[in-house]
Amino acid sequence: MSTDRTTEPLSFAYWVPNVSGGLVTSTIEQRTDWSFAYNRKLARLAERAGFDYALTQVRYTASYGAEFQHESTSFSLALLLATERLKLIAAVHPGLWHPGVLAKWVATADHLSGGRVAVNVVSGWFAGEFRQLGEPWLDHDERYRRTAEFITALKRIWTQDEANLAGDFYRIRDFSLKPKPLSWPGRPHPEIFQGGNSTAARRNGGQLSDWYFSNGKDFDGVREQLTELQRSAAEVGRADGPRFGLNGFVIVRDTEKEAQEQLREIIAKAHVEAVEGFGAAVKAAGQSTGDKTGMWADSSFEDLVQYNDGFRTRLIGTPEQVAERIVEYRKLGVDLILTGFLHYHEEVEQFGKQVLPIVRELEVKAGLDPSAVPDPGAGLTEPDLVLSVAG
Repeated sequence: MSTDRTTEPLSFAYWVPNVSGGLVTSTIEQRTDWSFAYNRKLARLAERAGFDYALTQVRYTASYGAEFQHESTSFSLALLLATERLKLIAAVHPGLWHPGVLAKWVATADHLSGGRVAVNVVSGWFAGEFRQLGEPWLDHDERYRRTAEFITALKRIWTQDEANLAGDFYRIRDFSLKPKPLSWPGRPHPEIFQGGNSTAARRNGGQLSDWYFSNGKDFDGVREQLTELQRSAAEVGRADGPRFGLNGFVIVRDTEKEAQEQLREIIAKAHVEAVEGFGAAVKAAGQSTGDKTGMWADSSFEDLVQYNDGFRTRLIGTPEQVAERIVEYRKLGVDLILTGFLHYHEEVEQFGKQVLPIVRELEVKAGLDPSAVPDPGAGLTEPDLVLSVAG
């Protein structure tokens, strides 16, 4: 991965619907399904449409409309083996995974997929899942301290011959992992994603993670988060902070009026009890931070109908309007757009045909894509030519 991210094309990911209920908590029709057959077809459609990543969700207990769930890591591996280029990001929880066990799983999945696996380290917001499983529920900042140790452990196990860590949560002694994950220049180990809006989350993102995921934000919200991430990165001498991924729910229709009407219908048909139940849980998590800056701390009922504030990013309108707004986010420093859709199969394919070509054209015009300038190294950077096993 180049350190000059201003001349890299924007990446695109989608939320994998491996959890029932779709991506909005609404009784509106959602032509989506949590089954493997549906998701295998979706992954192949997304790959052909130009998507780079897919993010599997992780839920452990039936609740808030997510009554059925497929486990994230096993589901990710299945989708990796059903595709050729798509990268899968598996969501995992410290406290429910040990970093050494996860490091082993990732190494195997990386070899099986040719280096296409990544992890999203989720510090956790739902106390009920931990309590139902008999695991201790730490307060907010302690959860993020544990996550920092977890990420540090993963990196050491993946890159050192004998990994050691004497932490408050994990103690690792002379641990040797073989085979290690695949590596090549710019990718010393599988990519580590981490999200959250709190000060503790931004500190972890700025200092430790390869990628930082944000809930949906407008332009000002993105600027503010990027500034905080850069400040945290500078504190540890990190010259280039993490890449930035932004969540956005996409509604593309022939006219802006149709798109806005679709949004209003989604909200009008919101499952009130489920949204309020989810809101009560996540707002408690957001307000539990010392400075009240956690995820969902200021989310409205309408925001929470898309449970990661995806409406706030305002990717709603005609193909041209959505593409133009996406490129404005790119200019601010967003490296990836994490998308959700109402009707996945149809709309992922539509996005690839109608929106992505406009995005790429606008990137070239703005000088944000390497295709806009001569590349003296063209043809010499095929990953398959430089794959090696880190030792």
